[in-house]
Amino acid sequence: MSRYPEADLSRLQRTSIAARSAKVEAAMLGRPAQDPGSFAEFWDGLPQILAAQELRHLVAAILAARERGRPVVWMFGAHVVKVGLGPLLIRLCREGWATLMAVHGAFAIHDAELALWGATSEDVATELPAGRFGTARETAELLAAAAREASRQQEGLGEALGRLLVARHEEWRVESVIGMAYSLGVPATIHVAIGTDIVHQHPEFSGAETGEASARDFRILAAHLADLEGAVVINVGSAVVLPEVFLKACAVALNLGASNSGLHTATFDFARQYRPTQNIVQRPPGAGGRGFYFLGHHEILLPLLFQGLLLERGRAAEG
Repeated sequence: MSRYPEADLSRLQRTSIAARSAKVEAAMLGRPAQDPGSFAEFWDGLPQILAAQELRHLVAAILAARERGRPVVWMFGAHVVKVGLGPLLIRLCREGWATLMAVHGAFAIHDAELALWGATSEDVATELPAGRFGTARETAELLAAAAREASRQQEGLGEALGRLLVARHEEWRVESVIGMAYSLGVPATIHVAIGTDIVHQHPEFSGAETGEASARDFRILAAHLADLEGAVVINVGSAVVLPEVFLKACAVALNLGASNSGLHTATFDFARQYRPTQNIVQRPPGAGGRGFYFLGHHEILLPLLFQGLLLERGRAAEG
């Protein structure tokens, strides 16, 4: 016998499983699709649990926001366009599910390079030691021209770049996200952190013109958030710049009289990051709103979200 005392389990006060509350019930379990060609069967068969259920909630929130004429703001990091999702982002605009797209400088660079030259994303490990990283003349000239045009026209950097890209539409290898947003009348704001982009190391770069144009884009974003109540804001793949920009633009909107009641927010990223957690998911939503954090690859999760939007919009129209 042990020299140490033991708990007497015969005295344990037990209950019936019938009276116990439960977080998981049979009706919530997943149902693998029988028809491999049916997205509806796949979507409906996702478990009614955790991220799968939250994805459905986000789809419902986006559709409800647009039905009531509320903004749906998307924020995209550069990786989103590099993994081939540009055509999907354009469809978001065409379907009316994006009322503004906020990006940073690297996104704009990759989008423009893909549109005009059909390729982007250098091999940094190879080009950096050779002294060639970020030295493409044409890219620097285009972004500098957009900043000059924005300064001259007193407009945002995204608007100026969009117009310049549309003017060169015949050269496009693929559709430009920023160019198509301009054509469709969807604001695309570019939020530049000076010193972070390859074009900033070129002689054409003007910090004054770029800063002025990007500051105007910040004010355009803040004005768009004036109708924040019942809106949806989604951050995809930006860990620092855009969460910080959004928090300050949101603060401006709330200071000027907006309400964050019913605001839904979401972040899609590979890992949980501090700023997206605080500045997107947790702090901004008010009463009746929610924040979601989805972990995974953009090239899988965003097409899944988009198909869910198509499916549920169709069902709402039929019902």
